[in-house]
Amino acid sequence: MAALASRGRGRRRTINEINMVPFIDVMLVLLIIFMVSAPLITTGVVDLPSVGHAKNQPEHVIHLTVGTDERIQFKVDEGGAERPLPLSNVAEAVKLAQAGDADTPVVISADKAVKYEAVVKLMDTLQRADVKRVGLAVRNSGTQ
Repeated sequence: MAALASRGRGRRRTINEINMVPFIDVMLVLLIIFMVSAPLITTGVVDLPSVGHAKNQPEHVIHLTVGTDERIQFKVDEGGAERPLPLSNVAEAVKLAQAGDADTPVVISADKAVKYEAVVKLMDTLQRADVKRVGLAVRNSGTQ
């Protein structure tokens, strides 16, 4: 019995372990703060246009069509012939087709499988060429 009592009175050993309890307490408090504040953060609202009633196109229109292979087809007016056109020549061809009339609209049609980047590059090219009226062709919701 004396041996057990003397063992408790001896030198104290240092604990070489990290106490994780305060760390866990802080993490749980941060988790609760994020859970409470997350629903309060508002996301940006995007007002997308409705395509239920698309406007009729004017008679003289320049059509640019982006296919699934991201190649651009160029056509002037509805009855004109389509011809392939590289992106580098789009601005020049559109300016020639407008023939000094800057109000001639350019309509971009793209397959829904086309990457968004390809359409944006085309629109950027037209914007840098100072083409004023650029629109996107849509399919009315009544047709499939």
